Amino acid sequence: MDFIRNQLEELGMSGPSIGYLSNIIMIIFIAVISILANVIAKRVVLKTVHRIVSNNRFKWGHIVVQKNLFQKLSHLVPAIIIYYSAYIFSPYQAIIEKSAMTYMIVIMITVLNALLNVFDDIYRTYEVSKIRPIKSYIQVAKIVLFIIGGIIVISSLIGQNPLIILSGLGALSAVLMLVFKDSILGLVAGVQLSSNDMVRVGDWIEMPKYNADGDVIDITLNTVKVMNFDKTITMIPSYALISDSFRNWRGMQVSGGRRIKRSIYIDISSIRFCTEEMVAEFEKIHYLTDYVTEKLKEIQAYNMEHEVNTESNVNGRQLTNVGVFREYIHQYLRNHPKINKDMTMIVRQLAPEDRGLPLEIYAFSNDINWGVYENVQADIFDHIFAVASTFGLRAFQNPTGHDIVQLKEDKQYAREY
Repeated sequence: MDFIRNQLEELGMSGPSIGYLSNIIMIIFIAVISILANVIAKRVVLKTVHRIVSNNRFKWGHIVVQKNLFQKLSHLVPAIIIYYSAYIFSPYQAIIEKSAMTYMIVIMITVLNALLNVFDDIYRTYEVSKIRPIKSYIQVAKIVLFIIGGIIVISSLIGQNPLIILSGLGALSAVLMLVFKDSILGLVAGVQLSSNDMVRVGDWIEMPKYNADGDVIDITLNTVKVMNFDKTITMIPSYALISDSFRNWRGMQVSGGRRIKRSIYIDISSIRFCTEEMVAEFEKIHYLTDYVTEKLKEIQAYNMEHEVNTESNVNGRQLTNVGVFREYIHQYLRNHPKINKDMTMIVRQLAPEDRGLPLEIYAFSNDINWGVYENVQADIFDHIFAVASTFGLRAFQNPTGHDIVQLKEDKQYAREY
């Protein structure tokens, strides 16, 4: 500054003009230095750092570059130059220093915010992130960062100790708890969800209260984001997963089997004892040959032991078409390539209803993919409906308009003849 004043005095300028002009020249000089330092930091230093980080074999290097962490950090260079040049302008030194310090604090807050994002993205590259997500904790850390950063900025501007402002916030604790109620509840819920392993990213959950039925795609401090199977997005409050009930289908996905639980209703009037002709036909069925042979021997031995009069089918034990049909379905499932043989497999009768006798198939497919599962289930019941008539059974169906018309036509035909 003195050098510039001396040069201006040699040029014959007056006192007031020298003061104003020297200040302007110094401001321009500092601005040029700051711009050059910023350009060097971004064009030279920053590119070198990016090249070194990008060529690193670790994935985190690309994440750091993508989040512009070093680029945000480079904004500190001109602020530091301005801060240490403030003494030149002694009347305005305090204002310049406060302004530069405030700017540097804001830059550091943005850098730390970007650093938290980098840490979160790096953590997401590991499989453990699906089991123990930390996004909610990252968001809590950001809230704390911004609160502390705001307090430091205010204390820097007013020239007070940050602890004085922090002590004043104690009186506003009730207001802060009201403002951050959802965040506090979300934090507590996030800790419980994570520690108890209740839900993970990628889990299929079902929560009818919120019309949620799909895959969890994100878990944040306040919400759990679910992509439903119709591609809509449902946002569920994190604490709702603690206070309300929901269904998590992860157990099914991990087990490797998806349950088939469906019934075919048999017309009860079609159930009867097997005749010799029916037994002979059943013995020709590959899945029933051994069963029918062994069952006939067992029934014959029982009837002979108890001296049963076999002239009436009511006496003793007899094969029924629905019993043979039930065994056929069981053997068919045992030999089906898409049924999991290591999990429960039952073909059972349920209590008769007004729709007939339910035969329930309870088994598990060996593929949990929704499309494959539905195809397997459809193929099984296609076959069951098609072969029911082979056993002399009819699937129950309520009368349709066609049945009523056909009945009227039959009555009219009988009346005419």
